[in-house]
Amino acid sequence: MNTPRIWTIEEANALVPELASLIRRQLALASDIERSWQELVHAVESPAVTPDQLIELARSGSEQARARERELSEKIAAYESGWQEVEELGVVVKDQRIGLCDFYGRLDGALVWLCWRYGEPAVDHYHGLEAGYAGRRPITAATRRQLLN
Repeated sequence: MNTPRIWTIEEANALVPELASLIRRQLALASDIERSWQELVHAVESPAVTPDQLIELARSGSEQARARERELSEKIAAYESGWQEVEELGVVVKDQRIGLCDFYGRLDGALVWLCWRYGEPAVDHYHGLEAGYAGRRPITAATRRQLLN
């Protein structure tokens, strides 16, 4: 396993504008995928099937259904690629639905998560590696002095 990048609070915050832009695009694409899925269900006219069955029905269905399936597949591929782009920055995506991202940091020598959620102006929270979002704590002035790389 590769050693994860350890971020300072300043480095993480410097990435927030770019990260916010990428996440905004991803969340919009997720909404677009949901709309496209509903259009595909309508085009196939078989809502009582599994997602895999629906895709197969669309691929062998009308031209409209095939076009909707191709469009949906392209959007899903772009969505997956977008999250990979975020992770290639060294960010760990924790919840794609809300744009929750973590950065590895150190607090008094121990690994912690520097925690950011889409819509927040900066990385202002941290939590233990096992604590999760519910265990978020604010980064205070005293905490900032302890956050060392």
